[in-house]
Amino acid sequence: MTTQLPEDVIIDILARVPRCNYPRLSLVCKHFRSLIASPMLFAVRSLLGCTELCLYVLLHNRETGGDQRWSILRQKIKDNSRLVLIPSLPVAQRYAAVGSKIYMFDSTKDDSVTTNVLSFDCRSHTVQPLPSIVNVYTTVADIINGKIYGLGYHNTNSEKPMVVLITETQTWEPVMTIPESVYYMWPPNFVMMVGKMYMLCPGGSYVYDPKESRWETDEKLKFWVKGTYDPKQRRWEWWKVWNKTKSCSPVSWTKIVGYGRKLALFFCKEEVTRERWGADISPERQEIWCAEISLERQEGEGIWGKVEWCDQVMVAGNFIGSKCIAVMV
Repeated sequence: MTTQLPEDVIIDILARVPRCNYPRLSLVCKHFRSLIASPMLFAVRSLLGCTELCLYVLLHNRETGGDQRWSILRQKIKDNSRLVLIPSLPVAQRYAAVGSKIYMFDSTKDDSVTTNVLSFDCRSHTVQPLPSIVNVYTTVADIINGKIYGLGYHNTNSEKPMVVLITETQTWEPVMTIPESVYYMWPPNFVMMVGKMYMLCPGGSYVYDPKESRWETDEKLKFWVKGTYDPKQRRWEWWKVWNKTKSCSPVSWTKIVGYGRKLALFFCKEEVTRERWGADISPERQEIWCAEISLERQEGEGIWGKVEWCDQVMVAGNFIGSKCIAVMV
């Protein structure tokens, strides 16, 4: 297929098209397919404010034990949304998403501990290896201002290291040591809020401020609940969910991820049969569903969540959701 339009005009047009139409457009010709995968298209989409959040879900096969696969949620305008397999996306131990990339961390224990890192570009579905870090076993904490923070332990001593990957330059900052007063079990419980790291530990609750490179305590975090913590007011608020969709319970597992000012809830609904003379339960049909929940604060009533839509996105085998990630593309 040939066109007389200049390439920059074609890119400008494609950048304004919703990404849900890209799979079909890539079938038009090889030229379209290469443009859709090009970094230039993402740059133009960013300039025009046409970027979108895409949801990736890692599914673990409970029957085989080790089989894992990534899928992307293809959101359609008329038809129902659905999960589509992405075979080119590798599987790792830990993940973090920054911009249009998913960073993957794998720690190996041979003669020495090495944490290997890959970056997966969700625009072109290509993988790039990044510098490894030696003698440190890490668990990814989260992202603050484009930097990925990881907590872990040394292979050679009892110190508790904190490592930071600068995604803009794809380099590591010098390894920092967490104070002995910050005692945490492995793996630690943590969450990132308003540019700080909040950690729940057996000896108390702590907050790390990267701007000040300082740890401090926060007594309000001693008991974590299912709700929203306001770090400015230092208090917990409960969620209230308004659901006008039909009930999809009972469910066997759930995974939730925030994207923008909304939440995406993935859950599995199973139809099972119980053997007459035993207690074994085997699923006859497994449906994976997704619900989009918008959040807004009601005066005097806390935070309300409204279910915008709830659809079946996959009919699969015996899978369980392991990870959900939101990526800007």
